[in-house]
Amino acid sequence: MIAEKNKNILIIAGEVSGDLHAAALVKELKVLDNEIKLFGIGGDKMKEAGVEIIYHLNKMAFMGFAEVVKHLPFINKVKKEILFEVEKRNAKYAVLIDYPGFNLNIAKKLKVSGIDIIYYISPQIWAWGGGRIKKIRELVNKMLVVFPFEEKLYNDNSVNAEFVGHPLVKRLEEHCFLSKIELFQKLNLDQSKEILLILPGSRKHEIEDIFPETIKAASRLAEEFNFNVVVACSSNIDVKVFERYKQQYSFSVISNYTYDLLKNAKFGIIKSGTSTLEAGLLQLPMVIVYKTSGLTYRIGKALIKLKNIGMTNIILGETVVPELVQDDVNSNKIYETCRSILTDNSLYKKIKTKLGDIRIKLGDKNASANAANSIYKLMNEA
Repeated sequence: MIAEKNKNILIIAGEVSGDLHAAALVKELKVLDNEIKLFGIGGDKMKEAGVEIIYHLNKMAFMGFAEVVKHLPFINKVKKEILFEVEKRNAKYAVLIDYPGFNLNIAKKLKVSGIDIIYYISPQIWAWGGGRIKKIRELVNKMLVVFPFEEKLYNDNSVNAEFVGHPLVKRLEEHCFLSKIELFQKLNLDQSKEILLILPGSRKHEIEDIFPETIKAASRLAEEFNFNVVVACSSNIDVKVFERYKQQYSFSVISNYTYDLLKNAKFGIIKSGTSTLEAGLLQLPMVIVYKTSGLTYRIGKALIKLKNIGMTNIILGETVVPELVQDDVNSNKIYETCRSILTDNSLYKKIKTKLGDIRIKLGDKNASANAANSIYKLMNEA
């Protein structure tokens, strides 16, 4: 058992995907020691798993350089309160989940306070170049990575890293999928039509940037290919966000069935992020879309070192599914790109087959259990 002084752990996840990964990790930590108490930043899933939420991730839903600058006073207020809670609870460990802009920044303050830092789901240093590795080496006691190539990259740069597996692999394995007939009946979808699935993001400003052009293109595709257009709504987004578009376009907005929709859809138009990896693991042919503010895009373009932005393509090491970025996120380009795949059965099948390689590359480790064991071991060594 861990000494009493070490039972309070700070945990921070600032995004919906991080909330899911963190919740699974917390459940595994509670199996190892039910007296561990976790507090910090997260969402509903973490709360259900037993984390005391100081700030809900709904309040942290900003992304990109321009958005962060705009919210700096609030961000500083959050950091100050989190650091106060760490001191009040005499916490000795912090588990940071992805969300690097915020997490690496607060890690500096935590390190000064003598907190040991475990980072689960690495910042994408391989995309941004090597600048962050030095900072991570100075701040992070243990890096728990979810892609095999990250372990070597970190260890080669003197960062204590361990590949624990990717949590999505286990989550999808354990998901009890509805059959196609069950899904269509439950969601009241026309069974004579296939599903064209849209995943427009988990932040309101992403939806505002991406959805208007996407639904316009999807409407054209639905007419041509006889699709049900379905929007998978993130758990932290109010479905009312989409209401005004229903006056012009025909589509269904569905919450809580994303995995079933990904498995049973014919095609996807998916915002770059974790969803593209989920779609890839379920072998759904798709087009990846991404748009942000002009300033954020210009800065990111200057800094990012990768050819691809979609995690699906990055893992496979080639552009298997098309990526439309910034000005290319317009209805004509989206329509033409989707149509080029949907009218070429050979290409469609080739993409579907190639996506099957993602599962092979990620392996079959239980990431949440492995990460929990690694964290618990580190705590017991103190």
